Amino acid sequence: MPRATPRRPAAAADQKTPAQLVPPYPHTLPAPLVFRSAQLEGQAEYPVHSHRWGEFVYSFSGVMEVRLAGQQVLAPPQLGIWLPPQVEHQGLNRQAAAHSSLYVAPELCGALPAQACALVVSPLARALLEHLRTHTATSPTAHAPSAEEHRLLQVLVDQLAHAQRVRSYLPHSTDPLLAPVLQALEADPADNRPLSAWAAQVHSTERTLSRRCQRELGMSFVAWRQRLRVLTALGRLARGEKVTSLALDLGYASASAFIAMFRKLTGLTPEACRPSAG
Repeated sequence: MPRATPRRPAAAADQKTPAQLVPPYPHTLPAPLVFRSAQLEGQAEYPVHSHRWGEFVYSFSGVMEVRLAGQQVLAPPQLGIWLPPQVEHQGLNRQAAAHSSLYVAPELCGALPAQACALVVSPLARALLEHLRTHTATSPTAHAPSAEEHRLLQVLVDQLAHAQRVRSYLPHSTDPLLAPVLQALEADPADNRPLSAWAAQVHSTERTLSRRCQRELGMSFVAWRQRLRVLTALGRLARGEKVTSLALDLGYASASAFIAMFRKLTGLTPEACRPSAG
C-alpha cells in the first residue's frame, strides 16, 4: 500500500523482518490508474495511514487483511478489498502472500463504492489481474502504465464498479451471545459441535443464536464456520501442509469431504490455492 513501510507486529519479534516493499509516495500518482504487484512476507503490517487516491487490494495467494475504524475486512483470493480515497486503514497479513494494488485517482472513483468493502472478483477481473501481474514487472514502486495497460486497467475499474459487495469474507460481531462462540471457534476451527450445543453453553436457545447469526453475520452458523475453515486452510496450505492432515485437523472425516467444501466455497481445489499454483 502506498506511503507506508511494512513492519513486524510486536508479537512476531522472532520472525524475519519483512523487506521494505513500498517507499514513501508523493502527493500525486504517476498516472490516474496504476497497478503494482509484490510479494509480501508473513507477519507484515503497515502503519495506519490514508491517501488521496482509492486503492483496490487483491491477493493472488494467502489472505489479505485490512483494519478500518471498528472493522476488520478479510479477503482470500476470490475477494478483493476496496478502499475509497482518504479512508484511514492498516494492511497486514499473517502468512506470506502474493498481492497487488490498483491505485485509482479520486476523479475516477465515482462509480466505485463510497465505503470500504470487500468485492467479489469476477472471472474476467481475475484474468485481468493475472495478466497484469504476469506482464508487469514486480516492483516496490508503481510506474505509469503503457497505453495498452491503461486500457486494461480501465476495463478492470469497470468490472470492480459492478462487482458484488460484501461486508467481509469472515464478518465478526460484538454481540454478547455470539462473540464468545465465534472466538471459541477461531481458537479451535475443528470444533464440530452443533449450534444447539453452543447455544446451551452461552445460556441461550438455538433459535435465538441462529437469528443473531443472520442479523450480525449475514449468514448461517454453519456457513460462517466453513468460511473460518477455508481461511485457516489457506494459511496452512501456504506453509506446505498436506491436504489429508489438514482436513482431519479441521474436523472433517476425510480429505474428500474437506475438498468438496473447499471447492464449493472457493471454486478451487486446495492444491490450486497453494502459492506455487497461483
